[in-house]
Amino acid sequence: MAASELYTKYARVWIPDPEEVWKSAELLKDYKPGDKVLQLRLEEGKDLEYSLDPKTKELPPLRNPDILVGENDLTALSYLHEPAVLHNLKVRFIDSKLIYTYCGIVLVAINPYEQLPIYGEDIINAYSGQNMGDMDPHIFAVAEEAYKQMARDERNQSIIVSGESGAGKTVSAKYAMRYFATVSGSASEANVEEKVLASNPIMESIGNAKTTRNDNSSRFGKYIEIGFDKRYRIIGANMRTYLLEKSRVVFQAEEERNYHIFYQLCASAALPEFKTLRLGNANYFHYTKQGGSPVIDGVDDAKEMVNTRQACTLLGISDSYQMGIFRILAGILHLGNVEFASRDSDSCTVPPKHEPLTIFCDLMGVEYEEMAHWLCHRKLATATETYIKPISKLHAINARDALAKHIYANLFNWIVDHVNKALHAAVKQHSFIGVLDIYGFETFEINSFEQFCINYANEKLQQQFNMHVFKLEQEEYMKEQIPWTLIDFYDNQPCINLIEAKMGVLDLLDEECKMPKGSDDSWAQKLYNTHLNKCALFEKPRMSNKAFIIKHFADKVEYQCEGFLEKNKDTVYEEQIRVLKSSKQFKLLPELFQDEEKVLSPTSAAPSGRVPLTRMPVKPAKARPGQASKEHKKTVGHQFRNSLHLLMETLNATTPHYVRCIKPNDFKFPFTFDEKRAVQQLRACGVLETIRISAAGFPSRWTYQEFFSRYRVLMKQRDVLGDRKQTCKNVLEKLIQDKDKYQFGKTKIFFRAGQVAYLEKIRADKLRAACIRIQKTIRGWLMRKKYMRMRKAAITIQRHVRGYQARCYAKFLRRTRAAITIQKFQRMYVVRKRYRCMRDATIALQALLRGYMVRNKYQMMLREHKSVVIQKHVRGWLARRRYRRTLRAIVYLQCCYRRMMAKRELKKLKIEARSVERYKKLHIGLENKIMQLQRKIDEQNKEYKSLLEKMTALEVTYTTETEKLRGDVERLRLSEEEARSATSRVLSLQEEIAKLRTELHHTQAEKKSIEERADKYKHETEQLVSELKEQNSLLKTEKEELNRRIHDQAKEITESMERKLVEETKQLELDLNDERLRYQNLLNEFSRLEERYDDLKDEMNLMVSIPKPGHKRTDSTHSSNESEYTFSSEITEAEDLPLRMEEPSEKKAALDMSLFLKLQKRVSELEQEKQSLQDELDRKEEQALRAKAKEEERPPIRGAELEYESLKRQELESENKKLKNELNELQKALTETRAPEVTAPGAPAYRVLLDQLTSVSEELEVRKEEVLILRSQLVSQKEAIQPKHTMTDATILLEDVQKMKDKGEIAQAYIGLKETNRQSPQDYHMLNEDGELWLAYEGLKQANRLLESQLQSQRKSHENELESLRGEIQSLKEENNRQQQLLAQNLQLPPEARIEASLQHEITRLTNENLDLMEQLEKQDKTVRKLKKQLKVFAKKIGELEVGQMENISPGQIIDEPIRPVNIPRKEKDFQGMLEYKKEDEQKLVKNLILELKPRGVAVNLIPGLPAYILFMCVRHADYLNDDQKVRSLLTSTINGIKKVLKKRGDDFETVSFWLSNTCRFLHCLKQYSGEEGFMKHNTPRQNEHCLTNFDLAEYRQVLSDLAIQIYQQLVRVLENILQPMIVSGMLEHETIQGVSGVKPTGLRKRTSSIADEGTYTLDSIIRQLNSFHSVMCQHGMDPELIKQVVKQMFYIIGAVTLNNLLLRKDMCSWSKGMQIRYNVSQLEEWLRDKNLMNSGAKETLEPLIQAAQLLQVKKKTDEDAEAICSMCNALTTAQIVKVLNLYTPVNEFEERVLVSFIRTIQVRLRDRKDSPQLLMDAKHIFPVTFPFNPSSLALETIQIPASLGLGFISRV
Repeated sequence: MAASELYTKYARVWIPDPEEVWKSAELLKDYKPGDKVLQLRLEEGKDLEYSLDPKTKELPPLRNPDILVGENDLTALSYLHEPAVLHNLKVRFIDSKLIYTYCGIVLVAINPYEQLPIYGEDIINAYSGQNMGDMDPHIFAVAEEAYKQMARDERNQSIIVSGESGAGKTVSAKYAMRYFATVSGSASEANVEEKVLASNPIMESIGNAKTTRNDNSSRFGKYIEIGFDKRYRIIGANMRTYLLEKSRVVFQAEEERNYHIFYQLCASAALPEFKTLRLGNANYFHYTKQGGSPVIDGVDDAKEMVNTRQACTLLGISDSYQMGIFRILAGILHLGNVEFASRDSDSCTVPPKHEPLTIFCDLMGVEYEEMAHWLCHRKLATATETYIKPISKLHAINARDALAKHIYANLFNWIVDHVNKALHAAVKQHSFIGVLDIYGFETFEINSFEQFCINYANEKLQQQFNMHVFKLEQEEYMKEQIPWTLIDFYDNQPCINLIEAKMGVLDLLDEECKMPKGSDDSWAQKLYNTHLNKCALFEKPRMSNKAFIIKHFADKVEYQCEGFLEKNKDTVYEEQIRVLKSSKQFKLLPELFQDEEKVLSPTSAAPSGRVPLTRMPVKPAKARPGQASKEHKKTVGHQFRNSLHLLMETLNATTPHYVRCIKPNDFKFPFTFDEKRAVQQLRACGVLETIRISAAGFPSRWTYQEFFSRYRVLMKQRDVLGDRKQTCKNVLEKLIQDKDKYQFGKTKIFFRAGQVAYLEKIRADKLRAACIRIQKTIRGWLMRKKYMRMRKAAITIQRHVRGYQARCYAKFLRRTRAAITIQKFQRMYVVRKRYRCMRDATIALQALLRGYMVRNKYQMMLREHKSVVIQKHVRGWLARRRYRRTLRAIVYLQCCYRRMMAKRELKKLKIEARSVERYKKLHIGLENKIMQLQRKIDEQNKEYKSLLEKMTALEVTYTTETEKLRGDVERLRLSEEEARSATSRVLSLQEEIAKLRTELHHTQAEKKSIEERADKYKHETEQLVSELKEQNSLLKTEKEELNRRIHDQAKEITESMERKLVEETKQLELDLNDERLRYQNLLNEFSRLEERYDDLKDEMNLMVSIPKPGHKRTDSTHSSNESEYTFSSEITEAEDLPLRMEEPSEKKAALDMSLFLKLQKRVSELEQEKQSLQDELDRKEEQALRAKAKEEERPPIRGAELEYESLKRQELESENKKLKNELNELQKALTETRAPEVTAPGAPAYRVLLDQLTSVSEELEVRKEEVLILRSQLVSQKEAIQPKHTMTDATILLEDVQKMKDKGEIAQAYIGLKETNRQSPQDYHMLNEDGELWLAYEGLKQANRLLESQLQSQRKSHENELESLRGEIQSLKEENNRQQQLLAQNLQLPPEARIEASLQHEITRLTNENLDLMEQLEKQDKTVRKLKKQLKVFAKKIGELEVGQMENISPGQIIDEPIRPVNIPRKEKDFQGMLEYKKEDEQKLVKNLILELKPRGVAVNLIPGLPAYILFMCVRHADYLNDDQKVRSLLTSTINGIKKVLKKRGDDFETVSFWLSNTCRFLHCLKQYSGEEGFMKHNTPRQNEHCLTNFDLAEYRQVLSDLAIQIYQQLVRVLENILQPMIVSGMLEHETIQGVSGVKPTGLRKRTSSIADEGTYTLDSIIRQLNSFHSVMCQHGMDPELIKQVVKQMFYIIGAVTLNNLLLRKDMCSWSKGMQIRYNVSQLEEWLRDKNLMNSGAKETLEPLIQAAQLLQVKKKTDEDAEAICSMCNALTTAQIVKVLNLYTPVNEFEERVLVSFIRTIQVRLRDRKDSPQLLMDAKHIFPVTFPFNPSSLALETIQIPASLGLGFISRV
């Protein structure tokens, strides 16, 4: 259709505007051909008449439909023109906060002037491996495309980054290099990628400066080639620089700065190493203060200096060279402060001893006088002579500045050379990617030589860009077989010829520089004469003769001729350079000028066309020495032209990728868009030219399938054919009549500009008509439904009203009848009530009168009875007092008499005691007497206690009785007085009775009046009572309300505390999971390093070993010897040495050193502990053997001595028990008395107890001595009767020793025995012939010593216990005080706070107690484990000793012992669940059972976990044999075998799943049969019989657990690799619900089609894969809990990858896509339900994805919607929510965009939410895995070994 037909009513157009460049307006009426004016209405509502150009009749550009606005690619727009591009960029930048947009092959990047979280490593990983059109525009997408094309096409690539100063070129180039460094990695261990990135801080510090447009503007161009090897890993880099702005060193404009490095030096002047540079503030130096802005906001120059120095160190620039660089830079600053004094107009001088020059000369190491001289003079050489000429002050200043610029430029080149040396590739470069960061087109008020060179370079780059775009368009048309028509595009070759051709601007400039008296004015005249009026691109300004204008592709630029010649010559006096070269103290300075004689030379052009993948031989920008001296004077322009030609050759030999950086405003405001500035840059950078070229042909391109899917609504059913291509052709011929508006290609349909908008209009009209029809039908149905509902309601109302009226009439009749009945009963009630009131009053008066008379009579009888009782008690008390006095006197007399008789008896006893006979008589039955006395003492004590208790009870009763009697006496006295007063009162009362009778009449009269008042008062009281009752009820309700509130508050507090407890529990669980995850990540890293170490070792062995012909067999035990899981501590140094010699040096890096050191320390501790126990055991054995030998050598001990020893021991034990019992009772008595003053050391009770204790102990000691002496005498008498020499069995001694408790008792007994058995001296034999008295004496002494030591120890322990009790009392006091303080504080608080504080206090207390108990439990567990180990060691040693003792027993002794019957098992009858194999068959077992086992056959035909059961049964047999070497070797070989299998077939899911299942089953078997109670309770009795008996394999369980974790992580990686390609296609791109979402038009970067083609993954593909995984795991017998964890991990990967892609793809963020995602998630949930896995936690991992889908579908308009979104999206971070809202894109016109104000509202509401700022989910995250204990019910003895396993060498036991 014609373009003019689109200008209908309501069509929107763009009209020019001086402020906003373009404004949107709407047509108010249709346009007809011939109209001169368009009737428009602007967006703000203003009407406007727009006049058309009468000559061109050009209509204003049409506006794209809103559905196309905000597209990722500008070429997807239907109308391609300047306002559409500008509006699209503005919408994306301002509304969606998207800074990147594609424009065909160009990436447009707008500087946001704000840090954005879109450059993290997670974003890099998301873009890695993706197609360029499949993700949203990004610098990483361009970098990935370049990297992919380099690998795919084997062609070098270039990324050309251009733009104005401040547009973000350097940052974009930096991020591109970071992407390459992250994705590719380095091929060596030298961290080349870090060095490539480290070059940025150095180059920024010496080449970037602050300008009015940019705080970090690059003042030079650079081209960095990043080299790659054949595996496409970074191996090096090379940098080329262009046109450094040297003039900035000596001059800066207002608000600008010099290069950053100078300010960094000044900021670091206080550092000790910089003291010699004598620097100061930047405002002190002339070269740093001219701009007046020495500080950049937000930049710390001192910190930047640290970064610069670190980067220099990383790139290999030593500290001495760094200090040399800083000396030169400081010298430049001091040189700028050198001043000159004029002598006359033609000469000047430096002031004497000028400080800046002195510092400069000191730093440079040159002579002051020589430098001062040549700063003020120059040497002129003629043909015949040379003479020195003074120069003026102005020339001297210019020469000083030229010298400073020259030094800085040479230093810059020197640093670049050293950076290139550090980045040079050590191996051959296979390919490279170049990143060009070069200045964009520049135009200022005053443009000079620098701007001319920059714009010249941009002309060359624009020409290359135009040719490349044209070439790509041509290739696309030819590939699709579209008729190719020549497109006219702007060719800037004439402008380039004007600059660089013969007699061009540069040629004339070089010619003028060679002239002796050449000047800028003469050069300008030559330009006018040569080009003015001859070249259309060259003009002369009207008002100037020293300027010229060139029409560049972007704009006209006026250049001022002043300074062109000087800058082109770049003159510096040779004498000054020679002075600097002569520096001998400073070695770096001559290095800067050693290449002064070398000049640049152009290189030969490389052949055009496709360049092989080898690096293009770029020659250095220096010529060979020895060329003609003329070339020494090469101009700057000539050098720049040559380097630019070289750059263009490089770019033409590579595949270019373009990044155009746009500066949105000149004020550096974040996300502020200035349309004027943006349009200028878009015109200058070639973006609009790309649009124009595309628009000239067929810019809109659709595949046939996409077109059919989008415009299916425009087709009728009969139009749809099986051939999609033919269907599209038929429909297009009907829809668009003009066949020139479209072309059919092989795979695509090509449309001219505007045709897609026309089709969209037709589609929208069709949909709108369908919507109207649907609305009409729905509204009619709703109205009919509403009418029927109203009619039904009216009938219902009528029925209810009529029924109500009938009920009211019936109610009236009932009320009339009820009123009559009520009257009758009311009258009867009143009469009856009056009668009852009179009757009750009469009865009440009678009762009162009769009661009064009875009470008087009763009182009289009571008085008489009480006086009789009092008399009785008084008389009894007097009789008892008389009796007690008489009894006391009699008892006293008896006591005196008995005392006198006792004294006489005592005298007799003392006399008798002195006689020997008495002494013997007394001692005959002394033992019985002692026992009787002891018993008597106990009985007396008991009697004493009982008497004391009785006495206290009697005293209490006595005091109470006396008190009672005293009270009775007092009462009697009072009653007597009352009786006397009563008689007197009776008389007075009789008199008063008469008076009262008279008053009675008055009273009766008053009674009536009082009754009346009483009735009134009663009525008032009743009213008051009713009011009080009401108030009481109100108070009750208030009380109940308060109680309810208190209850609710308590409930809320309890719930809050429970919530806090739940949160803390969750936090603890999270911490535990984090710790577990950290540990498992360490295991993963360890396994990775271990694999790397093995690979390096294999490579080293291959490199070292020379292969010999023939088959070489590897030692089968080699792997087991190298396993880190071998815990043997018995490997000798000789065995370990060869292993250590063979280990390469990389092993140190590969091992986890912290873990290794911990294990080594633990092993050494166990060795020491084992050695100490071994030494102690050996010592005990030696002592036992020595004692045995002495027993055999020594003559037999007499029976008397042994009898004596046994008697002594028994006596000591009995006494010791008594003392302990007494002390325990004493301690108990002390602890039972609560008061601290009772137990204090100074208290009376305490002293009494101690005195009793000492007296009892003294008495006991005396009695013991006597008893021992008597027993020794009795034993000696018995010995005299028995034979002298009696053999005593040694076993008695052994039993006595075994009965002793601790080492102290054994030592004491040993000393006593030794002293007793010692040969006594000859002198003591004179006492008696056998020496029994001496022996008795010695024994008595030893017994005394032993008793003393025991008593002292008991006393010490008693004191210690007292001290501990005092400490406990003190702590209890403190606790009590603290509790009282807390109680006082709580009482001051309100009730709610009091409850909360008490709960908090209780929780704290319980937590502390819990922690203490946990610590105690851990200590006890450690002690138990240690004791178990010691017990096993001792049991083993005892078993060995028993075997040794059996060998030493003579045959005669064996005969007497009964022979133990041997159990001979019957063959093949009763199996013990063990498998026996020979040691040499171990490798065969591992090979057949692990290395060569096929998981599929085992899983299908055999029981799950069979290899694990077989291995465990082999371990059981080794344990049964008590062969630790065999156990260790088998377990180590098993672990290494599993590792080898997984390393070999680690990518096979079945293999990894099979060995994960078997490893877990093996681990569970080791736990189940370990013999630990916690595991044994799940076993059957038969299974408990199969427990391991000799070895504790807890350490190997930990090793197997770590191995299972590694296998699980490998399984997750395999799952991820299989699922990764399916997820995006199946979950996002594929339309599970067909027809819900139509495909929007796309640009040049085509996306993956969402229509399912062959080979495309769908949701069914994912579910089939999940089914496959689940069935394999179930077949392998994997634990159900482990399967749940694997499924949870799979679902997390699916959710994370889907959400990450959603967040990076604008085309996926629509309402219909949200519906598709929710449907897909529901299908996954259905799968979980089918597999009974809903409780696995997998569904929860999909919650972020579900919420993102819901967010796409909910309303997004009002504040209520914002509140709902904030509460709904609790699993999404704030960044993710905002990103989804920004990316939300309507697919149809009926959908609305999300307003910016709504997004701001969301951000404000989520401001306080504390969540991660990270945008993407970590798709690589692996949840920590646990292996819950799962015991097997399978009996080991029933397991059969199939012959297919090839394990015939194993036999069942």
